[in-house]
Amino acid sequence: MYLSMFTPSAAYSDSKKHLLILDALRGIAALMVLMMHTFEVYCEGDYHKMLVNHGYLAVDFFFMLSGYVMAHAYDDRWDTMSVMDFAKRRLIRLQPLIVLGMTIGALLFFFQESSLFPKVAETSVSQVVLLMLIGYTLLPVPPSMDIRGWAEMHPLNGAAWSLFFEYIANVLHVLVLRKLSNWALFALVLLAAGALFNVAVYGKAGDLIGGWSTEPEQLKVGFTRLLFPYMAGMLLRRVLPPSSGKNTFVIAGLLLVLALGAPRVGGYDQVWLNGLYEVVVLVAVFPIILYLGAMGTVRNSLTQKLCTFLGDISYPLYITHFPIIYTYSAWVTNYKVPIEEVMPASVAVMLTTILVAYASLRWYDMPVRKWLTRRWMLANKSK
Repeated sequence: MYLSMFTPSAAYSDSKKHLLILDALRGIAALMVLMMHTFEVYCEGDYHKMLVNHGYLAVDFFFMLSGYVMAHAYDDRWDTMSVMDFAKRRLIRLQPLIVLGMTIGALLFFFQESSLFPKVAETSVSQVVLLMLIGYTLLPVPPSMDIRGWAEMHPLNGAAWSLFFEYIANVLHVLVLRKLSNWALFALVLLAAGALFNVAVYGKAGDLIGGWSTEPEQLKVGFTRLLFPYMAGMLLRRVLPPSSGKNTFVIAGLLLVLALGAPRVGGYDQVWLNGLYEVVVLVAVFPIILYLGAMGTVRNSLTQKLCTFLGDISYPLYITHFPIIYTYSAWVTNYKVPIEEVMPASVAVMLTTILVAYASLRWYDMPVRKWLTRRWMLANKSK
């Protein structure tokens, strides 16, 4: 029998107490990413015009949340858990949906032919299959293998770039970061904050957009976006462990929506102001939101069900939505649908992506993870 709809789907039998509000915040962030990508086609490459303007910072929030949760879940039990056990847990948690996301991307790829994606028309089926198989491993591809025209490291499912960096964070965590003292980790957080400030404030664009390509400048942005929030999340967990308190879901969720949905700051003449805003969000606002989420307790049964649902669909929504958005964006481009007429279709697309995410969770991800857990984890314990 499948897990209950209202049981956190990521839980192992030996997992620590689930931080339900943090799960819900991850779901809210995923929804903000979905809304941003749905209307991104109308900004025409000018991010000053983008609706849900800072929705991309949800990825940085994911990294900070991941650092906190990984430290919470594992850093006091390395004496009873091997590195291989940790690796298996992360693969079981992340890899099945990576495979599904790449498969969806391959199936929808040829429906995305448009001037927005100039290389689709000249791409062969064999190239798509090759990129899908490489995508299953999450190994990035160079711009020379791009089949879309955006130089993405994962052209079938661009959102997978952050999962590539998530795996890098997990490797760093298990090999280096978990072994550091609080002061050493704090020093690295300060250095990473300085790099973050340099990229965001002194960069030409005045933002932290980037990380999805293997081009050198993009990799620089990607590692900058990864290292500060992930290590800051770890440090926050060490100095402020979770405890029971008031229901902080509403206030934390509202702060997150406001931070991600705020308009672009500074205009075209003072782009550094927008970069400064984003640094403040990462360095000050996100830790406050994380603290509120970790300190809160959900006591209302309806809120508990909502938080569980948001947490459960967060990862499947994030990793499966982009191929659908690619297809929708190609339709908008090909038929030149004006923004004032697109709202019904946009709502339908967003609802469809949520349904696909839920179906992926219930009828693919949960059964596959249960099977892998029995085969990889429980079988080893019984030997």
